[in-house]
Amino acid sequence: MLEVNGLRVSYGGIQAVRGITFHVNEGEMVALIGANGAGKSSTLRALSRLLDPAGGSVRYRGKELLALPPHGLVAEGIALVPEGRGVFPRMTSLENLYMGAYARNDKAAIARDLEHVLGLFPRLKERAQQVAGTLSGGEQQMLAIGRALMSKPRLLLLDEPSMGLAPIMVQKIFEVIRAVASEGMTILLVEQNAKLALEVSQRGYVMESGEITVTDESNKLLADPKVRAAYLGE
Repeated sequence: MLEVNGLRVSYGGIQAVRGITFHVNEGEMVALIGANGAGKSSTLRALSRLLDPAGGSVRYRGKELLALPPHGLVAEGIALVPEGRGVFPRMTSLENLYMGAYARNDKAAIARDLEHVLGLFPRLKERAQQVAGTLSGGEQQMLAIGRALMSKPRLLLLDEPSMGLAPIMVQKIFEVIRAVASEGMTILLVEQNAKLALEVSQRGYVMESGEITVTDESNKLLADPKVRAAYLGE
């Protein structure tokens, strides 16, 4: 579904992503793990067209994405849950969710999807009329994921969904990620919590200093002594 070849990202003279190549199959959850500063989020920002890469190719369902503007990705069926959540703080939770469906005009289907999202996140139903800026960090993360799902994506890009959250909230967020994946959603998960990311995904890529250094099935990466020592605190 997603094929990335030779992707390079630079900030001035600093090369953050050094010609990486990877793929995500349809219906698969793939984890991109690595230490802070490894280039994971820069990769996702390039894929989602929030920054222009210095080179490479990104093809989605056979179509080159790097020629599209960011809003064009929504029409292609791609949704990003950004690092830091990026909710609209002065809008209610419900208004934020509807913003996820701004490019849709199928009102009946939007209503069904809204009920589905609120079923995944009962807390958002309780907070429907609450201004998003007053929600807790975990609730804002739920809202950001819910808003992305309201665009009815085929490919969901998740950037550090556990960042800054209490362990119990991280558990709830990842329960929903598992549930969404079980429904057939294709997911590329960028996550600093390597153990958590590998436990929920089928395959994983390890990034170091802007390069992919290891790739394998997630269960094998979890058992790899070098990966365990470097990223799992063992």
